[in-house]
Amino acid sequence: MSGHSKWAKIKHKKGVTDSKRGAAFTKITREITTAAKEGGGDPNTNPRLRTAMARARGINMPSTNVDNAIKKGTGELPGVVYEAFTFDAYGPGGVAILIEGLTDNKNRTTAEVRNILTRKGCSLASPGSTSFLFNKKGLIVIETKAIPEDKLMDIVLDAGAEDMTTQGDVYEVTTDPLSFEKVRVALEAKKVPMRSAESTMIPTTTVKVAGADAKAVLALIEGLEDYEDVQNVHANFDMSDEDMAAATGE
Repeated sequence: MSGHSKWAKIKHKKGVTDSKRGAAFTKITREITTAAKEGGGDPNTNPRLRTAMARARGINMPSTNVDNAIKKGTGELPGVVYEAFTFDAYGPGGVAILIEGLTDNKNRTTAEVRNILTRKGCSLASPGSTSFLFNKKGLIVIETKAIPEDKLMDIVLDAGAEDMTTQGDVYEVTTDPLSFEKVRVALEAKKVPMRSAESTMIPTTTVKVAGADAKAVLALIEGLEDYEDVQNVHANFDMSDEDMAAATGE
């Protein structure tokens, strides 16, 4: 797994500050509204909505917020229409970066993302110039203390998972996009707690970064993730645990 997976673990350990919790609520609200608009307001028949609602529960988002977001998507309440976007960029050390989000003003978002990149010494790349370096996958993260490895492997492989690896104190289960929901439901049925379960973009190749480049890459990704229009930032960097610790102060 890429270094970006390690970065996600560092962020989880640090927890969510009050200021960033508000931004996280905004991002998930947009995802819930968009999912409900595209696939309906019933999570039983809308996997994208069901996944977004699970993420909302994971950060203790109030149920009223979730319900209102769904109603805005289905038209029961007035709401904003969001447009999906994808931007390509190259970061420090030649790291490929794929930026995904939802916006109600594409021009504003393009300008702001460009500003964030410029401040970090980077720039937008031509459309599609990094997307071919990633494959869409389902990624489920489970703490190793939650279940023995052999029992988890039996559950996920029987449900159609592609692979399962141990990364420090977590298991990482990868699936193809079509099997993701089946694997997640199988884990829920066995009452296996999941740290996260989401569709993501996993790099096919990685770029090793160290020292100043390692610190600069993480600073860039954090800056992009802090912008509320950005839903996900995918990057193909890899770095040692020592460089990750030095760059994050962990």
